[in-house]
Amino acid sequence: MMKILVVYYSMYGHTLKLAQAVAKGASKIPGAEVMLRRVQEFEAVDQIIDQNEAARQVREQQQDIPICTVDDLRSADGVIFGSPTRYGNMTAQMKQLIDSTSSLWLNGEMEGKPAGLFTSTASTHGGQETTLLTMMVPLLHLGMLIVGVPYSLPEMIHTEARGGTPYGATTIAGGKGELQPKSEDLDIARALGHRVAEIASKLRG
Repeated sequence: MMKILVVYYSMYGHTLKLAQAVAKGASKIPGAEVMLRRVQEFEAVDQIIDQNEAARQVREQQQDIPICTVDDLRSADGVIFGSPTRYGNMTAQMKQLIDSTSSLWLNGEMEGKPAGLFTSTASTHGGQETTLLTMMVPLLHLGMLIVGVPYSLPEMIHTEARGGTPYGATTIAGGKGELQPKSEDLDIARALGHRVAEIASKLRG
């Protein structure tokens, strides 16, 4: 059985919806076992979420999704990472997970595994591409193989205010989180999951 790990962080639910679409796309590859995991929340942020009804509801929606461990990363044949943008970069929560992988790096346990990325931003130019590009850097240090989104997908070429970059799947959440991923955004997310799983399957031989 080939294991595909989809690991994400989401406070308001937009990245969660992309993660679910990515997982659905990966599951279409024969023999793929998809593991959906969330990253550990910070205690201080949990206290902030306690005071925000919308964020509390999203937190409750994720309670049954296991927290990602280093062993999850170790056992995966391919990994797709998702994080909303914080000033053009991944969240500290996602960075904490990646920073915990020194043992994997020392033993070369992530080398040769395909990796994909997805993100959400409040605005159209809110750092989608910089977030995805900077998330790639530690994955390259780990020896992973970066998988993007090709322009052969019809949803990729557009001039609308929605997501879709060659560096990974994206969506626009709105300044108050009032927007939801467009159907095309979810199509691209599914295609990304499918592509990473397909490549992982081919690499396994």
